[in-house]
Amino acid sequence: MSKADLTALAEELERYLGDPSDDGSRMSFRRILDHDEHEEYPFGFVSQLRRWGVHEHSLPAEQGGRAGNVETGFNLMRLVARRDCTTATCLVITNLSFMPLWIAGTEEQKSSAIAAMKRGGGLSWGLSERDHGSDLIANEMAAVKVEGGYELTGEKWLIGNATVADTMLVYARTGSRNGPGAYSIFIVDKWELAAGTVEELPGEKLHGLRALDLSGLRLDRAFVPDSALLGAEGRGLEIALKATQVARSVIGSLPLSAVDTGLRLTLDFTEGRVIFGTTVSDVPYSRRQLTEVFADLMIADAMSLGAVRCLQAAPEQISVWSSAVKYLVPTLLEKSMSQLNTVLGARFFLRDHPHYGPYQKMLRDLLVANIADGNTVVNLRNLGQQLDGLLNTVRDASAETRAAASERAAVLFGMDRELPGYEPWKQELFSRGADDALLAGPDGVRRLREIAAAAGGAERERLERAADAAEELLGRTAALSDRAAALRARLGRAYGHSAELFELSKEYCLLHAAAACVLTFVHAHGVSEAPLPSGALLLLMLERLRRHIHPVEQITDQSDIDEVMAVLRGLHQEDRLFSHWQFALAKRSGVPAAARR
Repeated sequence: MSKADLTALAEELERYLGDPSDDGSRMSFRRILDHDEHEEYPFGFVSQLRRWGVHEHSLPAEQGGRAGNVETGFNLMRLVARRDCTTATCLVITNLSFMPLWIAGTEEQKSSAIAAMKRGGGLSWGLSERDHGSDLIANEMAAVKVEGGYELTGEKWLIGNATVADTMLVYARTGSRNGPGAYSIFIVDKWELAAGTVEELPGEKLHGLRALDLSGLRLDRAFVPDSALLGAEGRGLEIALKATQVARSVIGSLPLSAVDTGLRLTLDFTEGRVIFGTTVSDVPYSRRQLTEVFADLMIADAMSLGAVRCLQAAPEQISVWSSAVKYLVPTLLEKSMSQLNTVLGARFFLRDHPHYGPYQKMLRDLLVANIADGNTVVNLRNLGQQLDGLLNTVRDASAETRAAASERAAVLFGMDRELPGYEPWKQELFSRGADDALLAGPDGVRRLREIAAAAGGAERERLERAADAAEELLGRTAALSDRAAALRARLGRAYGHSAELFELSKEYCLLHAAAACVLTFVHAHGVSEAPLPSGALLLLMLERLRRHIHPVEQITDQSDIDEVMAVLRGLHQEDRLFSHWQFALAKRSGVPAAARR
């Protein structure tokens, strides 16, 4: 889908849903909070979004969906999640539960599932178990071969949509001994199971996403036919891991949307609240807090843009990109939201306030992104297992290798560039040392300096400082490689499980993010609408990443912050998404009076 077509589609969805501050809109904050307060699954919201067809943009067109690019579904879901992360999660779970089918299903299996989903049927993804969590090769759900099919016995727990969905994709052991080849995936239609062989577990009470169905399923010799097997027997782990890569890439839509709404609600307050003769937005300390949160949000946006497009433009690298974004985006935005708490003061703690009630819900809801579909430990471990190869490739890359990566980076970070079709079976479980973001990073800095040279005045000076900061950050790859080699030599076999390796992986994510910021800027230059791209914003984004390494050093001054505030204020006043996409949002009739109190 072209940039223009996606922009038009996003604006159509916004018009359909309306202003969430308007009690009469299809998804008003008032109704959303009522569902949350009473822990009632949002059937009405989910149904009206399905009727609009939002979920179809994450399903393959060949079998009846509308998906061309994963990016389309990702961005549409951001617009839903900016109103209600719970409703977005309900829809995302169904779409992500389809991923094993997209990867390994037959034409008949995929077409049948999509037809059911278009009629309102839901899916769930029965992967985790109570006693094993992320340890997929310790799962106990067993599938025993019998005449004409399999009998499934065991329990799946903490499964989204487990009760409300008619069908669950179940990951179960088919091998006699545990191991990578001992697991398979089955399509389990709960309505076709014999009475007494299936039991839906009670829903869990949650801190955030209170209206979500998070429950489980217990099976006791539940019979499924041979046609329920997805792919070949023994391929379950491979399929599951590839499906998880997609989940890790797109789940960032939830914290991105939560912080977007949180920042928007905070600005409603700070732009009109007068203290000691000036608005809160114009108090220097508050202004820095607001702009730093904006910069963090745009870092996360740039990383997510690249990771989602990587699924199509460089699927063999997605194991790295998905883990980097799944670790850093939720971690970064949790801290950003806490900065907004400081600006709002006591208001962020009010659950029933007519304007700030949605804020405290977003504060709770965004936390799910850090634990779902692979937590921090899982993603840092995945990066740690590949770290040596990634760093060695960046250090030793030839000019030809870097040039090829730079060509791909233009697609990975160019919003106006057409993507190849999504072919999930091309995803790899290991990247074999390739990360086009870091490989193309130096070329991004070179392009940035060229843009700076053609600019004038303060913009030129800011872009030159941004290029210096990016070069400094990306230059750390050599030292990071040396530290990893020294650690391996010192620890030997203990290296792969060491806490120090996890810290190195965290730093690698920062460098990947720095490259993503620069590459997004240079490939958005001349494509994005004003006020983006902005040299002051890029400089602050790089400062925010750099401060993870140098926590007390600033490379921006007050004039830079003022310029970033002008960008932020412009997007807010024009009702545009805080993103490099800048989608036009549903127009608001005005800032509610409650925002001033």
